[in-house]
Amino acid sequence: MIKFATIGTNWITQEFIKAAKEVSDFILTAVYSRTEEKAKEFAEKVGASLTFTSLEEMAKSDAIDAVYIASPNSFHAEQAILLMNHGKHVLCEKPIASNTAELQAMIEAAKRNNVVLMEAMKTTLLPNFQAIREHVHKIGKVRRYFASYCQYSSRYDAYKQGTILNAFNPAFSNGALMDIGIYCLYPMVVLFGKPLSIKANSTMLESGVDGEGSIILDYGDMDAVVMYSKITNSYIPSEIQGENGSIIIDAIHTPTKVEIRYRDGRVEDITQSQTHHPMYYEAKEFIELIQMGKKESETNSHYHSLTTMDIIEQARKQTGIIFPADK
Repeated sequence: MIKFATIGTNWITQEFIKAAKEVSDFILTAVYSRTEEKAKEFAEKVGASLTFTSLEEMAKSDAIDAVYIASPNSFHAEQAILLMNHGKHVLCEKPIASNTAELQAMIEAAKRNNVVLMEAMKTTLLPNFQAIREHVHKIGKVRRYFASYCQYSSRYDAYKQGTILNAFNPAFSNGALMDIGIYCLYPMVVLFGKPLSIKANSTMLESGVDGEGSIILDYGDMDAVVMYSKITNSYIPSEIQGENGSIIIDAIHTPTKVEIRYRDGRVEDITQSQTHHPMYYEAKEFIELIQMGKKESETNSHYHSLTTMDIIEQARKQTGIIFPADK
């Protein structure tokens, strides 16, 4: 059994625990929160026996093998490095860090301490993304990758009323590109690697984060176009266009229907049945890495995380998105 602790008491942590409990070797032993009251309340809700309000104490505990981090983005690096320095394996919610400098430091800590560090990007480990990888050769020479993820944030209503919640606060390294755009970029990097150059646009909000944006990425013999938003909705699918056909993906962040439409009119449904919670697959991957003594995932690898973070950083530089963590 791999004994887990969690950082973060929000809905995403609850969802992760629910999903991870479907993995036979997962056991939740502890939760961390800054306040005793919140820690106890959350531990009761999710069935954890231990609570911590000190990260140092939690890092030293023998009751924990691995930690799932779902704190605000700006805390990821500091928390992960502290835990890894105490020999804990770390599964860190996306985006894994605020910038490439933080991520480099995290990777160095993982290597130094001989532990697993993995970005909790669920998309690339889902059965339907595996189907895309296995079948992409069928559409011939790929000429365009198009991904759209635009989801109106419930917190934007509060923002318009004058309340700036974490989601729209640059102090927490947030915004549309970090929180939503990454779902378009990470799968692209896993499929096609690093682009030659990028051109980014963002719509900035007065708080100092981007509300929405788009990036065009040049791969030489193909291009990629990604669109993302936290202030509008979009209902269009994502698509990989090849010379012989196109792969249509219903939702790039959590694909549930994937089909190939060939130029000659044939349609091939390559959808895989997904019997588990979408976050089950990342938990399973992470646990298996620990058990097999591997130090990183082949799919959610350090290289893929660094490449994605580098693209995000370039886009932020081009559009003037600056976080306190960058200074």
